[in-house]
Amino acid sequence: MSEIILTFPDGAERRVKSGTSGLEVARSIAPSLAKRTVAMLLDGVLSDAADPITRDAGIQFVARTDAEALELIRHDCAHVMAEAVQELFPGTQVTIGPVIENGFFYDFAKAEPFHPDDLPRIEKKMHEIIGRNAAFTREVWSRDKAKDHFRARGELFKVELVDAIPAGEDVKIYRQGEWLDLCRGPHMTSTGQIGKAFKLQRFSGSYWRGDAQGPQLQRIYGTAWATEADLAAHLKQIEEAEKRDHRKLGREMDLFHFQDDAPGTVFWHPKGWALFQKLIAYMRRRCDAEGYVEVNSPQLLDRSLWQTSGHWDTYHEHMFTTQTEDERVFAIKPMNCPGHVQIFKHGLRSYRELPLKIAEFGIVHRYEPSGALHGLMRVRAFTQDDAHIFCTEDQIAEQCLEINRLMLSIYEHYGFNDIHIKLATRPEKRVGSDELWDKAETAMKGVLDRLASGKHNQSIKTSIAEGDGAFYGPKFEYHLRDAIGRTWQCGTTQVDFNLPARFGAFYIDDHSEKKTPVMIHRAMFGSLERFTGILIENCAGHLPLWLAPLPVVVATIVSDADTYAHEVVAALKKAGVKSETDLRNEKINYKVREHSLAKIPVMLVAGKREAEERTVSIRRLGSQESKVMALDEAVTMLAAEATPPDLVG
Repeated sequence: MSEIILTFPDGAERRVKSGTSGLEVARSIAPSLAKRTVAMLLDGVLSDAADPITRDAGIQFVARTDAEALELIRHDCAHVMAEAVQELFPGTQVTIGPVIENGFFYDFAKAEPFHPDDLPRIEKKMHEIIGRNAAFTREVWSRDKAKDHFRARGELFKVELVDAIPAGEDVKIYRQGEWLDLCRGPHMTSTGQIGKAFKLQRFSGSYWRGDAQGPQLQRIYGTAWATEADLAAHLKQIEEAEKRDHRKLGREMDLFHFQDDAPGTVFWHPKGWALFQKLIAYMRRRCDAEGYVEVNSPQLLDRSLWQTSGHWDTYHEHMFTTQTEDERVFAIKPMNCPGHVQIFKHGLRSYRELPLKIAEFGIVHRYEPSGALHGLMRVRAFTQDDAHIFCTEDQIAEQCLEINRLMLSIYEHYGFNDIHIKLATRPEKRVGSDELWDKAETAMKGVLDRLASGKHNQSIKTSIAEGDGAFYGPKFEYHLRDAIGRTWQCGTTQVDFNLPARFGAFYIDDHSEKKTPVMIHRAMFGSLERFTGILIENCAGHLPLWLAPLPVVVATIVSDADTYAHEVVAALKKAGVKSETDLRNEKINYKVREHSLAKIPVMLVAGKREAEERTVSIRRLGSQESKVMALDEAVTMLAAEATPPDLVG
């Protein structure tokens, strides 16, 4: 039998017989290594430890505590959950159960609905199965054998899945004891490697393959971690996230609501709209300072424009359309970029005008399935702080770096300092030639390298997300980590060589020749609605004074202080601080509780003594303490806090 060469992470090499399994290689090095090995990486690809190795390859053994094993723990846990469900509820069909962020789910076809009490029963059975420590073993079956097996068991969804496996691919079956499932793998060596750090979380409805016209299924979600400490930390984060849920806080703060008459569309209340307008005002100031010109483009555009842009073919299922009596078809814009190209084209442009920065707070509409809608985070109508920079190829790097500088400065003002920038490269479904994509990606990779080096702005985390770019160009994605460790993708920068050319946009260069400009799409907040939700959750509703819709309430203890309370509000208003009085005939503790629930940042309490001495008692949100200050001193302090950070100094 021929030999192959295996190369280890430290560069060491070992010759073994072709067909030797990863576990055998580990055992030949040290029995203890084999004991802790649950999988292996072959040339960076996660594989079963028991797989035979038949070629020269780089090899790395994966222990259960390694980061690479976490996905396997969750995958294996999903299989064990499916076995537990079928043991407890005979006749239930198992369909699909992938690993997702922080956990896993499995969809089941079951005649009767699950009951909430079933979750602890299934968990208990899972612990029992894990305790059996059955080995995961892989078998390759013929299609006919697999279909006959599943058909005989009444697993008709599995029969359909076998039919969907592309010709030439193996039909892989994984066993764990007597139970088996159709699966690509890989898995760890045994069920016992899963451990105890898992929890089933909830049920939900689902559809076979996500098709609302297909059979309805029941989904069970779970989470799994390498250690019980990690599980506890995750559950604590979920608990904290529930407290911070922007939908709950939005009700308490009286910011917005949703209703079925306008699914995925926000009804902004006065306080919520005030917050929203503060975000726009801040961004407008920042854009003005950077040389952007603000425009407004139409909501309805003829289908022909969307066909030219490429959206009709690549994005049509997400667009709202309408047909008029004269049979013209229009689309409500899902994006602002085609309109901005039309503005650029209106009139002759010179290279001297470039870069030309066009900004718009444009309302866009995108069809999202009803099941995907989630408060402000996932809507069908939203406002983008959108801009498009028309520039030359030589200006791409400089403009991307300027955008990055501005982006990081903005996020810092809103309390986000942990940023991860990902370069998303060409997707499978795209427009434009490979040559243009090569140009765009080369330019952006150069910028990413400069950002990663820490020579610009600050040292930040960077990575590449292969295949995640927009259909017209690669993009930078800005991922923000919030106060409880979650990440949110907000800003984007996209380099586009395609759209201007598709519309015939050009400028006159310094040789009096026509040249197609490069178009850089960029958004800082992204969706203002979504950023508002993220912001509310990040600060748990405790907005800083400069952002709060109502920064200050002046509450009286006795009616004798009513006149003074009006004087306090007038002084605050003159200093630029919005405030209101609360003169109700209620106890002060009741007023404090009510305004705390509404997340008013500062309460100024005034009684007879404060009125006589022209002082106020300052009580801040989240604090049980109060501080007495002279009125003039308090107004000066609050005016400083209410000044947006871009206007300080």
